[in-house]
Amino acid sequence: MDDTASSAPTNPPSRRVERRRTLADILTQVGLPVLGIGLLGFAAWFVWTTRIVIGDPPPPVEPARNPFRRSLAAAGVVEARTENIAVGSTLSGIVVEVLVTVGEPVAPGTALFRLDDRELRGILAVKRAALDRSRSELTRQEAEPRQEQLPVLVAQVAEARALVDQTDDALARAREIFAQKVITEEGFVAKKDAAAAARAALDRAQANLDLLEAGSWQYDRDVTRARIAEAEAEVQRIESEIERLTVRALVNGQVLQVNVRPGEFVAVASGRPLVMLGDVERLHVRVDIDEYDIAAFDEHAPAVAMPRGNLQQRYPLQFVRVEPFVVPKKSLTGDTTERVDTRVLQVIYEFDPTGLPRLFVGQQVEVFLDRATAAEAGS
Repeated sequence: MDDTASSAPTNPPSRRVERRRTLADILTQVGLPVLGIGLLGFAAWFVWTTRIVIGDPPPPVEPARNPFRRSLAAAGVVEARTENIAVGSTLSGIVVEVLVTVGEPVAPGTALFRLDDRELRGILAVKRAALDRSRSELTRQEAEPRQEQLPVLVAQVAEARALVDQTDDALARAREIFAQKVITEEGFVAKKDAAAAARAALDRAQANLDLLEAGSWQYDRDVTRARIAEAEAEVQRIESEIERLTVRALVNGQVLQVNVRPGEFVAVASGRPLVMLGDVERLHVRVDIDEYDIAAFDEHAPAVAMPRGNLQQRYPLQFVRVEPFVVPKKSLTGDTTERVDTRVLQVIYEFDPTGLPRLFVGQQVEVFLDRATAAEAGS
């Protein structure tokens, strides 16, 4: 056992080999950890700086400030004192001339635009010719008898009377000789018939003379007068139609909008205003009071309007009237068919724009009514 153990080879002791550190060793042992720490810091900084910040930014336009301690708020639209008058045409046709421009003042009777009237003027010329013909016919009837025709008929009567005398004389002689059996009965009858024919011719000539001397028949003149009245009424109707082709203003005001151009065809049932008029000396505000706030509305409460875009400017309002029919609320986009499921009471206020920043018809405003003052006045 001891011999075996003593005969086993023994390993020499290990020795650590020392070598110089290279640049690669330094980069691996020092650079990589430092780079990792730097990238970790950059990631933390990037995440922090790009995080979503939910803040409370200031509004782009300062909202309206309620001027009253307790108020009733509503939306309103500026309109003309006469309301916005949409002018159309009662007749269809081609527009040949537009006589006003936007912003131009108008008075009752001012021509706004004119339609083509050539066809109606042609019809008018025909109707006037028919009227002149009827008037001439009445003049002729009232001037009868014509003096130039009387001698002709008098001569015809004289001729017929002379023929009667001649036939009567021939008949008398024929009667005498027939009694003497000189002529036959047939000859006597012929003479008798000739005398009767001569008397009939005299009666006819005398009747024509009497008719001419009597002048026109009263009933014929009445018919002609009725025909004249009908022709005059027709002429007046056509003239009225021509006048209606020139559309005119009926109120004092200002042209707010012109939606028609020369050459356009205008239909009666177009549904769009061709010219918009309104009196803008004093403006109205149409306020929509929500149906839930109707109970709190008081017409005596002070009210102010603030235009959108300049909500710090106040326009004192004066109550005018309430339109007592609660209507569906219309969208303020201008489309009359677009509505929301809310009904509103429309209240009309008035204000004088003199000395205040200008407001335009159709502009939206915020309206506030003082409920506290109204409540104190009621108590």
